Amino acid sequence: MKEVTCSELKRMQESGADFQLIDVREEYETEIATIGGELIPMGEVMDSLDKISKEKQVVVYCRSGNRSGSIVNALEKMGFSNVYNLKGGISAWTDEVDNTLTKY
Repeated sequence: MKEVTCSELKRMQESGADFQLIDVREEYETEIATIGGELIPMGEVMDSLDKISKEKQVVVYCRSGNRSGSIVNALEKMGFSNVYNLKGGISAWTDEVDNTLTKY
């Protein structure tokens, strides 16, 4: 499984890189904290494959990196070669990039 670190994602955002950011947490979790991205809850990902780019880099995140890691593995088995897990999820983002976000 390929991963990007929080600092790598921050650089991608700041540079204006063309990538897709997908949040696989539940909607109530996005009300606690978010770093943006398109919300596709984990249970809906397989029914939403048409929403996931096959052309550009796709970074998938959750709270800790576990759920998003499972999704990245599943997508790779389905032929997606452009998907990356955000290492440590939004929890690591809160520690490393933006400590103003609520950690839960």
